[in-house]
Amino acid sequence: MAADTHEHGSGHSHGHGVSANADRKWLTIALILIGGFMAVEVVIGVIAQSLALISDAGHMLTDAASIVLALIAIRLASRPARGSYTYGLKRAEILSAQANGVTLFLLAAFFIYEGIRRLITPPEVSGLLVFVTALAGIVVNVAATWCISKANRSSLNVEGAFQHILNDLYAFIATAIAGAVVWLTGFTRADAIAALVVAALMLKAGWGLVRESGRIFLEAAPVGLDPDTIGAQLASVESVTEVHDLHIWQITSGQPALSAHILVVPNSDCHGIRREIEELLHTRYDIDHTTLQVDHEGAEASTHCLDPHGEPYRAEDNSLPGKG
Repeated sequence: MAADTHEHGSGHSHGHGVSANADRKWLTIALILIGGFMAVEVVIGVIAQSLALISDAGHMLTDAASIVLALIAIRLASRPARGSYTYGLKRAEILSAQANGVTLFLLAAFFIYEGIRRLITPPEVSGLLVFVTALAGIVVNVAATWCISKANRSSLNVEGAFQHILNDLYAFIATAIAGAVVWLTGFTRADAIAALVVAALMLKAGWGLVRESGRIFLEAAPVGLDPDTIGAQLASVESVTEVHDLHIWQITSGQPALSAHILVVPNSDCHGIRREIEELLHTRYDIDHTTLQVDHEGAEASTHCLDPHGEPYRAEDNSLPGKG
């Protein structure tokens, strides 16, 4: 019996550290831009009695919070594995992404309530002041969005902060339109309608973040990595007779992992076959973190546990029995 954990690339850790430093730099610049403008917008929103502006300011507050969470998560995730945390704190980034998604849901609920209330009894809104402030907000958010786009968006943590800022940009565009409508036509309900549009965008972005972070926490196979397809591919390797107990999951975003029990024909080179499978997983599926148990086929080896479907992948048809 041979069990082994393998990870390609000796420079992986160093490269991740360089990327994390760059991410911190761009996120910090975005935080400064967002925080400074938010303070100005709160004051103007109160003066103009604009729900759209106040909702934008509230959204910017969560933008700032999401960036702070992302920065903390990046620092935690960069800590080396130690003690009982054998993967380190890499999933702190996924916790951050999920928190960003949940805050988008909560904000959307509040603005839907306020938007409906103001549709029924609209207050007086200073359209010109709203329009000018929203234009300035668009400029600030374009700059902040650009900054975060320079960071590593394959990280769900960074993507969470990016979605917050991007939705805020959409919010400012909607608010600018609403301000212009109120200013030119006197239709004050446009302000509440803009807030409802922003709330809908928040729900969409929030659902995406909660769904993707939930998949990682539930250890589902990453999107694009089908266990049936990969299991059949491994079973087609020369000298492999069965592949079972196959599991594919993500440690954190962009870091898939795989474990499997491989049965090979008697007298074949277990270590050579393991290396061949590791190379196949690396080149074809970009899976570098693998734990493969390779055994010679025999009466005792055949009694090991099966894959999640309850049956092994077999070399003779390269598929799961009953799968066609």
